[in-house]
Amino acid sequence: MTALANYYLTNKRVLTQEHFDYLIIGSGVAGLRAAIELASYGSVCVITKDVVSESCTEYAQGGVAVALSDEDTIGIHFEDTIKAGDGLCKEEAVRVLVEEGPERIVELMSWGMEFDKSGTKLEFTLEAAHSRRRVLHAHGDSTGKEIERVLISKARSFDSVRKYSFSYVLDLIVKDGICYGAYVIRNNKVIALLARATILSTGGTGQIFSRTTNPAVATGDGVAVAFRAGAAIEDIEFVQFHPTTLYAPSAPQFLLTEALRGEGAFIKNIHKERFLRLYHPSAELAPRDIVSRAIVSELVRTNSQFVYLDATHLDKDYVKRRFPMIYTTCLKYDIDITSELVPISPAAHYMMGGVRTDNYGRTNIKGLFAAGEVADTGVHGANRLASNSLLEGLVFGQRAGMSALNENVDYSSFKSSDIVLSSKTDTIEEPDELRSLLRKLMWEKAGIIRCNISLTEAFGVLEKWGHILTSNYMTRYENEIKNMFQTSFLIVTAALYRKNSIGAHFRSDFPKKTDISLYHITLKKNETQNNGIEIT
Repeated sequence: MTALANYYLTNKRVLTQEHFDYLIIGSGVAGLRAAIELASYGSVCVITKDVVSESCTEYAQGGVAVALSDEDTIGIHFEDTIKAGDGLCKEEAVRVLVEEGPERIVELMSWGMEFDKSGTKLEFTLEAAHSRRRVLHAHGDSTGKEIERVLISKARSFDSVRKYSFSYVLDLIVKDGICYGAYVIRNNKVIALLARATILSTGGTGQIFSRTTNPAVATGDGVAVAFRAGAAIEDIEFVQFHPTTLYAPSAPQFLLTEALRGEGAFIKNIHKERFLRLYHPSAELAPRDIVSRAIVSELVRTNSQFVYLDATHLDKDYVKRRFPMIYTTCLKYDIDITSELVPISPAAHYMMGGVRTDNYGRTNIKGLFAAGEVADTGVHGANRLASNSLLEGLVFGQRAGMSALNENVDYSSFKSSDIVLSSKTDTIEEPDELRSLLRKLMWEKAGIIRCNISLTEAFGVLEKWGHILTSNYMTRYENEIKNMFQTSFLIVTAALYRKNSIGAHFRSDFPKKTDISLYHITLKKNETQNNGIEIT
């Protein structure tokens, strides 16, 4: 038992309170953009469980898609997004994204964002499923890091914005369908942060899979705490797997941006043969879900563990200049991408579903908003168009902030005795082994290709460990495992319920997209239902 857990074993121990106008949980592009929107109107607290800059945003290499080039239009961007979403995009949300996106990007540049240029003109690149070169990038392949730098700098210019690093959200404070803030572990103490409005921007959940491009912080915390609080979770079965991730025994699962293929790199099997045209006429530029499944099929056919990304036919100096981070990172593992084939394999990358919101970030809980990857606005549908995620964070982060200005939850009605945690706390035995078991289970049974047998097996194992979801823990690591199990349970439940294949959700026992495939699945907490989940 940890000292912290012992400290809170006292029955109904009243917690220290802090009060803000606005509480933002997460410091990626969506959270920071929301903070900037709110900073002139009241006190803002941004909490993040690591350093402020550690988020999925920082690792976004490819760029940000926006209709700003001479050859592009908002209408074409709209159509490409709808097509990639395989029929499940919510058209009004997509319209908001593509119409407001240019304004957000121009605004970002006015704050000091430095996108790459050719002479005096912005330089655009092509990525899969885009019909135009519309992807802006910075420092070659460090776009997310540059956007994060600019947003952090802008947020720090406001005295009203306070940042709490190494602060972990345990649960939301919800009473009678109203969110009043969150319980947070900070400086080895549990405190209650109360606010007029709370915005979830916790990013993704890639760490529930054994292969992922996501950073260690992406453990599905936002989805899990929102579900426990009564928020609606929508389309959570749609997980995007990126097809090109470095595969080497000594190397991390490092993302090799889709822009490499946009610039002409090929994918080849273990026999050095191109094979993607056998699966889709667009070959390397087919949608990500198709490329990922094609690679898996080729791995099975050739009895291998990886395929190759081949950029050796491209101009060496251009590759070094255009992809400096990828070039130098691969060199650390003795791979020169300008002269050698790069071993790759797919990895979990992005969550299309999440906490259901409207076009202003509002959830079904008063006072609670969500933006960015944790949210489901309906923009991405069943399969995200490459490089739309950073734009979504900017557009809907701003909108969530704007909407939160009109929220006025009266947390003064809370008595000190109302702000308490459960008196019972537990510990997880051998947490490292349990975490590893979960990640392997999700990768093997609920990954790129699914079926009733594999999903049912996964569901059975998750049920066996169901007591984890009803226990309370006082360490970040144990709570991350709890949230990973909760998010996994939701994904497997929805994947079992969706008996068809559409977008990133592929079931080998129901391989066809049918006329009745175009529906959304919503999950909500309901203790009267089997396993506590109500499905609509």
